[in-house]
Amino acid sequence: MPDAPLELTIRPLAGPGELKLFLELPYVLDHELADDLATGRRRPEWMWVALRGDRVVARIAWWSRDGAAPLLLDFFDLDDTLPPAEREEAGLRLVETATAAVVPAGAPRPEYGRFVPPDWREDPAVREAVEARIRVMERTGARMLVERLRLEWRAGTPVPAASGRLRFRAVEGREDLLALMTPVMEGTLDAHGQTDLTPRLAAEKHYDEELAGYATPREWWRIAELPDGEPVGFVIPARNSYNPIIAYIGVLPAHRGHGYIDDILAEGTRILAAQDGVERIRAATDLGNVPMARAFARLGYVNFERAFDMVWDD
Repeated sequence: MPDAPLELTIRPLAGPGELKLFLELPYVLDHELADDLATGRRRPEWMWVALRGDRVVARIAWWSRDGAAPLLLDFFDLDDTLPPAEREEAGLRLVETATAAVVPAGAPRPEYGRFVPPDWREDPAVREAVEARIRVMERTGARMLVERLRLEWRAGTPVPAASGRLRFRAVEGREDLLALMTPVMEGTLDAHGQTDLTPRLAAEKHYDEELAGYATPREWWRIAELPDGEPVGFVIPARNSYNPIIAYIGVLPAHRGHGYIDDILAEGTRILAAQDGVERIRAATDLGNVPMARAFARLGYVNFERAFDMVWDD
């Protein structure tokens, strides 16, 4: 006879007062939850738990910039003390039940992103826990899009003075930047840039859905030029809801291979490091984008974590 299905109660949080219940399973972003709820980036009805009696055996949550619509599935945790089959059954039932309630019918599922240790494949227990979450998402129809390096510059790390090879000016407007983003999108090594859209439409989507949303000064954004005024690339220093970041950086195809990325990254880092109270600057690059990863390493950024992103194609 087949095993009886697990007896589970699957429900959203009743309100912010149930945050303690949600925190019964751990994740590296737990410290952000209270503020996210207070500021509206999260809503209790987007935070779900699977309970076996009064024990949380799985949890899931979505994030947004303004609370209007879920943009990212960034919490999905399982009780790793459960037998593998029970653990994955609980996770699968939670994902499908919560998604049906949170994501509007007919709307695309938000991307699933998770942070993992930089050496997660080397520890058998950590690897099994990570792969269990991947297996559950694959059973819902998700596929792995990319694994990324999460990078951090820390206060006190030297930043070289400008080499003088390039001059930098502020971005003069949307079209000024899009004219450079479009050729950078062609042949990009970044998985999120490799879409079915044309390079121009991909650049517009990136600008409108991400870059335009940063509240930090546009005067920080820099275009790098040769002394004769020919553009070489650009960097977008910004601050998201949590950290100063290098939001986007690129070198035009015609100017790659000359080391200009080091000058451009250093400029963006100098701008952020000069702001009051900056203890760290965060950045990320795809695992497969080896040239970009090496540029960050040369400037003293450390790989403190990895991340992976999964997507649904339907």
